[in-house]
Amino acid sequence: MDAGATLDALAADPATAGRLVHRETIPARAARHAEPCEPLHEEVRARLRARGVDRLYTHQAAAVDRLRDGRSVVVATGTASGKSLCYQVPIVESVVRANRDTALLVFPTKALAQDQLRSLRSWLVPGLRAVTYDGDTDTDARAWARKHANVVLTNPEMLHVGILPAHKRWATFLMRLRYVVVDELHTLRGIFGSHVAHVLRRLRRVCEHYGASPAFCFASATIGNPGELAAALCGLDVEEIDDDGSPRAERVLACWQRPLVDPHSGARASANAETAELLARFVRAGHQTLAFTRSRRGAELVAQYARRRLAEDGVGLDERVAAYRAGYLPEERRALERALSAGEIVGVAATNALELGIDVGGLDAVVLNGFPGTLASMWQQAGRAGRAGRRSAAVLVAGDDQLDQWYARHPAELTRRPPERAVVNPSNPFVMRAQVACAAHELPLTPQDERWFGDGLDETVRELVHADLLRPRGGRMFWAGERPPAPAVGLRTGSSVEYRLVDPDGQTVGTVDEARVFTAAHPGAVYLHQGRQFRVRVLDTRDHVAGLEPYDDADEYTQPRTDTDITIVAEDRRAPLGACVAHLGTVEVRDQVVAYQRRRISTNETIEICGLDLPERTLRTRASWYTVAPAVLAAAGVETARVIGTVHAAEHGLIGMLPLFTICDRWDVGGVSMAMHPQTGEPTIFVYDGYPGGAGIAELAFGAAPEHARATLRLVTQCPCDDGCPSCVQSPKCGNWNEYLDKAGAVALLGLMDRVAARA
Repeated sequence: MDAGATLDALAADPATAGRLVHRETIPARAARHAEPCEPLHEEVRARLRARGVDRLYTHQAAAVDRLRDGRSVVVATGTASGKSLCYQVPIVESVVRANRDTALLVFPTKALAQDQLRSLRSWLVPGLRAVTYDGDTDTDARAWARKHANVVLTNPEMLHVGILPAHKRWATFLMRLRYVVVDELHTLRGIFGSHVAHVLRRLRRVCEHYGASPAFCFASATIGNPGELAAALCGLDVEEIDDDGSPRAERVLACWQRPLVDPHSGARASANAETAELLARFVRAGHQTLAFTRSRRGAELVAQYARRRLAEDGVGLDERVAAYRAGYLPEERRALERALSAGEIVGVAATNALELGIDVGGLDAVVLNGFPGTLASMWQQAGRAGRAGRRSAAVLVAGDDQLDQWYARHPAELTRRPPERAVVNPSNPFVMRAQVACAAHELPLTPQDERWFGDGLDETVRELVHADLLRPRGGRMFWAGERPPAPAVGLRTGSSVEYRLVDPDGQTVGTVDEARVFTAAHPGAVYLHQGRQFRVRVLDTRDHVAGLEPYDDADEYTQPRTDTDITIVAEDRRAPLGACVAHLGTVEVRDQVVAYQRRRISTNETIEICGLDLPERTLRTRASWYTVAPAVLAAAGVETARVIGTVHAAEHGLIGMLPLFTICDRWDVGGVSMAMHPQTGEPTIFVYDGYPGGAGIAELAFGAAPEHARATLRLVTQCPCDDGCPSCVQSPKCGNWNEYLDKAGAVALLGLMDRVAARA
């Protein structure tokens, strides 16, 4: 019995009847092969055969052709489709032909760079001198890399702060640079992607200074706009290669809805318990299975529950199930990996934030504890199973979030819906100012640099001159700051001020920008980072440090209370949205965190309310907002006393559904709703980008306003709760603790927004 048949048996079991709300078979696909236009060097062919590769897939051959010709590409194909060969083959061939070319490979994490280093070295090609260059590389190894390496593997931060500012020491490597590889393209979005876009432009600018013009090879999971995103990142024309020629075994994709335990509140059975049940059932049937969870605590609970269920059989399977998460010692993780590869472990619960870096070729089933936020992430996780040619199964257990429940009610959209779009905003003035400063430190600025940095360069230069950071000389602008700017510029924030989150050992476990620190890391906040749970012990606003203490076993989360006001600075566009109006423009948000709740995860009950004394923050950003005339709302049955609850509930629903249209997290955006905004004179809902200057999310929200409103209406209308719940109009980040929510009013307002569909 394969994993698909086991899933069918589960659906037929009276104990779990009705929970399988969707089952879809994704057919097997045969491999399609092709030869590059110019035959590969015979030594490269021989080394490919030694690796078990007799022929290239069609997408691999296409990428090799383009890169050889100096053209930039983005390879957006499925998990395990052999994307790495697309760039490894041209790099290895260049070395075999005794060319003096160099290659720079950029990965989002050190772990991925190390994995790729092992893969490159396994070619055993004389003359291939590949090294990693990151924060763990010692001084002697760095000097050797600059002088001798022809393939350097690094990450965006190290390129930004360690290579480009020291480009004179890298002159020989950069003048020979032929290939730049950027992996995990889909992670380069929002503020992080906006910074990386400038880093790549700075790289191209420095390369041109040394006479080089490298071709870029981006590798990505399936997203809605890979070519557009890649081009925005590097500033070049980039050709999409998304016709996947790799083979695939038949796969069953299923959606699992947890049983309703309280129809009034909308509460459902524990997602951890349902995930553990599925993990145990697959393991019991003899299928090696991986369950993805959202937190370290969740991984431990799922593994514990699954072991408890399997222990009832008395055959020892419970001893072959383990949790795999951040926080384990390296030797513990390696031992688990060896046991999994050898088949000694047959069930694993892992945090989805953890990059496994393990051989998962034998997996038969994957269980996803909650929708991972994007279709791209879902397919990446589902693709962990089925690599051995057997029919596999992937089961999505719907969580409480709005997006989870929307997909649970429209599960066919999991395969029919086009992948979400990812956006960057290199013109963000906060990002541009920081990055242009870095570029000026590397090489003096000239008017011709507008081709790298866009129309906003002149204004940015003026600001830097007024700040005494640039000085003109001989028609060029020279860096005049006391220190190099790059170390002070974090790539993952939109603010010039970044707070470090430090554990008791003094190790930095994360960062958060100034615009969000008071909501995410106020004193007493429970903070999650890569599956680990911490509590903020102290927040130092002078040195910009938050001191953390471990809080892994606590059955608790925190929710801040925020007083917020919002002012429209400029309106750029407006468009009718049914009986309402959608707007796009710049806003200024002023908020102050005044208190927080401590709540139990298991029961959602309030433990206590704690006051806070924190300063007010101001954020200038981009927003999409929606207005409706009071008379129109009244005619729809929403009287004046209900307006505040109506717009508040609709705001939550709209924010919860926004990731359906753009690759973002609900924590990337904020919302404000008012029964009567002083500038619009009408009930108004604002959905704003959570980063200074915006990251492009507001623009996508405005562009998708009709579809966005329609999807939100369907979500709220179809939710079985009476008065609103976390699956429709409640929000885990609500600054008012989900008070004053009117679900029925939200349905009426969203229906007014959706009238455009009725007229179409």
